[in-house]
Amino acid sequence: MRKERILIIDDDPDIRDVLDLSLSEHYTIFAACNGKEGLEMVKTKNPDLIITDYNMPVMNGPEFCRQLRRDILQRHLPVIMLTGKGETKDMVFGIESGADDYLIKPFEPETLLARIRMILKRTIRSLDANPLTHLPGNSSIMEEFQSYIDADKPFAVGYADLDKFKVYNDKYGFEHGDEIIRALARILIDATQQFCGQDAFVGHVGGDDFVFICPDDKADAISQSVVDAFDKASPSFYNEVDRAAGFITGVDRQGNAIKAGLVSVSIGVVSNVHQKITHVAQIGELGAELKKFAKSVGKSNFQRDQRKR
Repeated sequence: MRKERILIIDDDPDIRDVLDLSLSEHYTIFAACNGKEGLEMVKTKNPDLIITDYNMPVMNGPEFCRQLRRDILQRHLPVIMLTGKGETKDMVFGIESGADDYLIKPFEPETLLARIRMILKRTIRSLDANPLTHLPGNSSIMEEFQSYIDADKPFAVGYADLDKFKVYNDKYGFEHGDEIIRALARILIDATQQFCGQDAFVGHVGGDDFVFICPDDKADAISQSVVDAFDKASPSFYNEVDRAAGFITGVDRQGNAIKAGLVSVSIGVVSNVHQKITHVAQIGELGAELKKFAKSVGKSNFQRDQRKR
């Protein structure tokens, strides 16, 4: 598993050594002596997080933060600022310069580690979130898959996406299509919370593809609730004429003229109850297979893998 990379910027070699000793077991560590050197190392070492001192020669911590935030490729990098000063105005100035968090020296290594873990997790989720639905994206989805596999408890993964969506987008436009995607996101969230509370996860793979992860014994109820709620909402996405007709005309991906019924949702449910799931890719392969079968039904439905392997 890849270790996250941390860049330490401090002119005091003793502080650099202490930080290296405290963090190197968990992270790959690089070090610079001042902000100017740190900016160069950001470009070559691609750190995941930066720890910088407040007062340094050549370029201090606040100026380093300001320069970093001007770089569109690097401005997302989280920064923890360290200082021996405990005055409120210095903390505020550091945060206003672009630091994400602040620690006063001396500090406990356990406190720093906890802050690092929290900031890295928050940053990954923020960068990974789908801009349309704000749901977690692929990195977070893979992380959740792995955590469920590692827990070795009965779980299920539902792969959901929309049917006849391309024809709808072609006629009504992407803005209306985005409304349907957001509606499906809300339906998935409502269904998982109804049956699991917070003991479930909903992610947005991209486009009109979603996943949910939940205890196995809740998956069927969630899936049926999603199907029912989406079918109830689907007619509202159409104008009165198309709603009354029950279909719209368009072309498929091969350019053939087709009639397409109202948009529906298909869900393929993968479970570890009847088979051993040992890796993340296995979930994706089974989910794609089941979702393809569900889509062949021609209406909103869910299909669960009952095969024993």
